[in-house]
Amino acid sequence: MDDWIRQAELWVGQAESWIRQQPPEQIYVAAAVVAVTILVLIAASCLKSSKPNTIVLSGLSGSGKTTLFYQLRDGSSHQGTVTSMEENNDTFVLHSEQERKGKVKPVHIVDVPGHARLKPKLDEVLPKAAGVIFVVDAQDFLSSMQAAAEYLYDILTKATVVKKKVPVLIFCNKTDKVTAHSKEFIKKQLEKEINKLRESRNAISSADISDEVQLGVPGEAFNFSQCQNKVTVAEGAGSTVQIFLETKVNAVLGSPPGPVWCIHKS
Repeated sequence: MDDWIRQAELWVGQAESWIRQQPPEQIYVAAAVVAVTILVLIAASCLKSSKPNTIVLSGLSGSGKTTLFYQLRDGSSHQGTVTSMEENNDTFVLHSEQERKGKVKPVHIVDVPGHARLKPKLDEVLPKAAGVIFVVDAQDFLSSMQAAAEYLYDILTKATVVKKKVPVLIFCNKTDKVTAHSKEFIKKQLEKEINKLRESRNAISSADISDEVQLGVPGEAFNFSQCQNKVTVAEGAGSTVQIFLETKVNAVLGSPPGPVWCIHKS
C-alpha cells in the first residue's frame, strides 16, 4: 500500500511540474475542453434516457388517417374530412384518458399526408417515432395495393426504423364495409408485393439505397415475421377504431392499459 501511495505522490508531483511549465492560455483551453466534454456527455445521457412519445400515422391518401387522428384527439369522427396536403401535428392526452385520474402522459401524434410529393415529410418524422401506424383502406385495397406496398416498403427498409426497432402496426381501416377485404388477405398481398419490390430493388447499386436496410431472408419468400422490428396487422372500423388504436398507442409508449402492440423498449 505504501508503494502505491508513493507512486501516486510521484505522479501528482510530475503533473504539477508539467502544469507550471505550460502557458496559462493553454491551461485555460484544456480546462474549457474538459468542461465542454463533460457537459456534452451529460446532455447525451439525458437525451438517450428520454423515451420518444411520437406516433406516426402514415399511409396513402384517402385511407382514413386524418379521421383517426381526430378520433384519438377528441373522439369526434370529423365526417367530411377531405384529403389533407398538410400534416396534422399535435401533442395531447388521448381522448379516452381525459377523464382518467392521476398522472396521464400526453402523446405526440403526427398525421403525415399520403401524397407522393409530400414523402419527404415522412422521412423527417420517422427518426423521432416511437411507433408507426400504417393505415390501409380495406375497401379500396386492390386498386391501391401496389402503391401501398411501395410506401410500406420504404418505411420498413428505413435505417432509423430498423435500427431502433420501431414497431409498425398495419391497420386495415373501413372493414365494416361489405366489400372490404380481410386483414389476412391484405397481409398476404402486401407480403407478395413487397417480395417483388425486394427482388427488384436489391439489384440496385448499394450507393443508391444507402439509407435502406434489406428486408427478409435471402432465398426465402418475404413475410412480416422476418422484419427486425415487430410488424403487426390489425383491422377495425367505426366506433371500435378509437378505443382499439388508443390501447395500441398506450402499449407502444409503455403506458397501461391495453394489449401489447409490438413493444420494443430501448
